[in-house]
Amino acid sequence: MGASPVPRRAFWERCAADDAYDEFVEQARRFGVMSGGHHNRNYVLPLTEAMARRVEREPGTRATVRIRRPEALPVVIRTWRHESEILASVRGVLRHVPECLARRRGSAVHSYVEGVPLSTVCPNGKPVDGLLVRALTELLAQMSLVRREALPPLPGDWPSNDKDSQAFLQTLARCADRQIRQPNWADFGGLFAALGIPEDALIRLSERVPTMARRPYSLLHADLHRDNVIVTFGGEPPLICVDWELATYGDPLHDLATHLVRMRYPEFQWTEVIDAWARSIQDTRPAAASGLARDLGHYVSFERAQSVYPDVMRAAKSLENANDQKSLDEATASVSAALTAAAEPLRLRHVPDEAEIERVLVRWQAARRDRRVVTALSWKADDRLTAPPDFPRSAVRQALIAEGAAPANLVFKGTAHLNTVVRVPGVGFPVVVRRKAESVSRRERGYLSEHAVLRGIEESGAAVTAPRVLVLGESHTKDAFAIHTYEGPKDGVSPPDHPVNGLLPHEADGLVDQLCALTRVAYGALDPTAPDWSGDGGFYEWLSNQLVLLVEALPKESQQLARVLGLPGPRRLREILSRHGVTSREPSLLHGDLNPWNLVRRDDSLALTIIDWEMAMVGDPLYDLVRHLHLTPTRPEIRARMFRRWERALPGTHTKDWAQDWLVYRWIEIVRSAYVDLDRLVTGAGLDAPNVLRAVDSYAMTLEAATASLGLPVRSTANPYLARALPHGDRGGARRAGPKPGT
Repeated sequence: MGASPVPRRAFWERCAADDAYDEFVEQARRFGVMSGGHHNRNYVLPLTEAMARRVEREPGTRATVRIRRPEALPVVIRTWRHESEILASVRGVLRHVPECLARRRGSAVHSYVEGVPLSTVCPNGKPVDGLLVRALTELLAQMSLVRREALPPLPGDWPSNDKDSQAFLQTLARCADRQIRQPNWADFGGLFAALGIPEDALIRLSERVPTMARRPYSLLHADLHRDNVIVTFGGEPPLICVDWELATYGDPLHDLATHLVRMRYPEFQWTEVIDAWARSIQDTRPAAASGLARDLGHYVSFERAQSVYPDVMRAAKSLENANDQKSLDEATASVSAALTAAAEPLRLRHVPDEAEIERVLVRWQAARRDRRVVTALSWKADDRLTAPPDFPRSAVRQALIAEGAAPANLVFKGTAHLNTVVRVPGVGFPVVVRRKAESVSRRERGYLSEHAVLRGIEESGAAVTAPRVLVLGESHTKDAFAIHTYEGPKDGVSPPDHPVNGLLPHEADGLVDQLCALTRVAYGALDPTAPDWSGDGGFYEWLSNQLVLLVEALPKESQQLARVLGLPGPRRLREILSRHGVTSREPSLLHGDLNPWNLVRRDDSLALTIIDWEMAMVGDPLYDLVRHLHLTPTRPEIRARMFRRWERALPGTHTKDWAQDWLVYRWIEIVRSAYVDLDRLVTGAGLDAPNVLRAVDSYAMTLEAATASLGLPVRSTANPYLARALPHGDRGGARRAGPKPGT
């Protein structure tokens, strides 16, 4: 028993047909007229006699052989696997679309469409004649006549309600993440992270899709651009759509949106196209235009958001075999345009400028070039630093190569730095390559050289755990970098663990002990110009002056909003700050920015490693502890524990009158945050850093605390919704202000 044997004659006939197909495809590769797209190579040639018999056509009839490009990246959303199934469904309504004559192993033979691509006679960016616009929108409208029953089966996760526009757009965003981002993340994730695109950007986009008008689903081409529109020679029909492999089933507004973006119409022509589509769809499916004015923008935003992935990857891939500045300039411009277009829909916190994009691309390119030395891998050492014996100069180039190839989970963007964790062959520990984000404007300035501070700590022997500086240098186009020891998990592949929700008791003890040890680090060589804080005014007066200078330097827009919200201008602020003072204490080296993301958990008695010393300064040791308490969620009992331990560990010259003065420092930090965080909200500066994001998320509470502690009334704004629009954090309400200094 079993399956009936295949008749011998049928078997040999099928083999002969397969041979005819394979021979024809090979002839297409060798002799056909080739045109290429992103996903397929298309060859036009006449049917051979054997192939003509195979497809039941006249010998000599022209056909198109479509061969899938095996090297093509997965950068598109596909609803159905085979284009042939779609074409068979479409021909009932659009009779002139190509017919799939045969398909086999990654290739297909289609009937040839006589005509010329629209892109040949009307290139991208050029306005399209009004008659052609009407013909194009009529094509889109005719597709709405194809119903679900005629189409191949849809994926199991497709919306069950054929009118749910919101569910369709959510499905598109999830499909883009699953079919485009995820398959490419291993190779390109580090590049996207360096450019500021988070891993969950598309998922978050899907979660933000608003409720939309209900529109009946229909067949969508989803890729109707100038290369995929054939202007026929005979004129009947005037236009024919080809290349249906990305077709889908859903809200017709998605087809209009992709058409608008991918056709590269001049901006002034968009209204004409939208109006023409609205008129055309009224003749075929009027309900498809419901909510057009309100909802079209959501689909346009999605198209621009998902396009950033193929555009960036294609630009990067174009550099693999290029070694000239023109190619780099073109890739940089392409990435810049894609990031700019996607910034709003993906809510990107910071879009790098072209200089920064070029540096990122060069590093990515250099990591993938194995045949010759490229300019990007040449580097110049900073002679101020002597290479340590455990990280020789020969290891630097390997670190720079590894930097460009690092996966996304080892690329960390801070407020002003891009940090990439790498392992170097022959070096027994992971390192981090640090580069400044040149296009980021940081309002709070640094006062000391970070590498000098770290070297000073290392040479002092003080019990302070900080990274070691291994190398300083410049790579491509004077792109400065530093290489530090990595202070996260020693496997070099796990991200650092930061105490973002506050310190545990033993961590609080460890941090206090290290702050006390800092007082024993000689700072004279680090800051020869450090003032003598023992005089009148001392450190607090200097700190107040720095805050006033910061407020004076804020952009006009930030200063204007600060005034509207009731914050004083520079002159008034100086007057208020001058009413207070603190006792002079013996100065020491300070970290200056002890937020929890600058602390890394470790498994020893010191409990924490302190990183990112670029805001180090010389000043009152009490200030470092108070600033940490301001920037880090701290329970009252932990705060009391830290003050007790700090007071016991230091001599009176460092701690005198701390119990009254810490409130002054806390007050000035609340006031500082009111200005700095408002500026971040206005300018978007630093919002891709987690510490900044958390700070601005509760800005309404910060503002209320600052104005109350300054003794200023809450100002009524001309627009009562302005204050309510400020972020209030998870609790949705403002927190109480702390006591004013001296109360």
